[in-house]
Amino acid sequence: MGAIDPAVEIEHLSFSYSDGTRALDDVCLRVAQGEKVALVGPNGAGKSTLLLHFNGILRGQGKVAINGLEVNEKNLGRIRALVGLVFQSPEDQLFSPTVFDDVAFGPIYQGLSEAVVHQRVTEALRAVHMENCETRVSHHLSLGEKKRIAIATVLSMRPAILVLDEPTAGLDPRARRDLINLLRELPQTMLAATHDMGLVHELLPRTVVMDGGRIVADKPTLDVLADAALLEAHGLERPYA
Repeated sequence: MGAIDPAVEIEHLSFSYSDGTRALDDVCLRVAQGEKVALVGPNGAGKSTLLLHFNGILRGQGKVAINGLEVNEKNLGRIRALVGLVFQSPEDQLFSPTVFDDVAFGPIYQGLSEAVVHQRVTEALRAVHMENCETRVSHHLSLGEKKRIAIATVLSMRPAILVLDEPTAGLDPRARRDLINLLRELPQTMLAATHDMGLVHELLPRTVVMDGGRIVADKPTLDVLADAALLEAHGLERPYA
């Protein structure tokens, strides 16, 4: 592994579910360190399935490497520390009695000292603008707050790559705006699967279009948004000005 290794390298990845549904079909993707990339396409395109390969939750045929480390049993622990995966529903990520317990879970699991765990929690909550919320009950938070805490639970692991599945889904306009501004501040390499083309336009300079388990376009976001035929063919819309 060297300094020039891409953040994500996927070569000829295919995956089928147990019922025979082919969700990914010969996907090749390379993401450089520090890039911000959107994955867009209709429902069933394979976006979420692809994201779940980044840290080995799903394992298909082909190569997946993170920071030069191939995703396999030997590297799985290191990979999962490198990749912060934020699910669409924060309910899938928040399960502890308090915000502190949720955000501390990963560092505790890593075996870090109590002092370091507290430091990681403080840093992560500060990064998502939820300072002084350690004692709040996660399930009593608003959806926007829950999404912030879900992001904090992965930031406390200090990931190199942040992977988000539909980050703005279900948010009201103010919470959506706050989340976009928050994500803009984060330094990690970022991949987001989303239907929110406004988010794509504002935050993610490169867009990968998926349909039918394949990558059908991969180019600068402004070029994708200017291609009316491409957008229409794959169920996408330009964001409103």
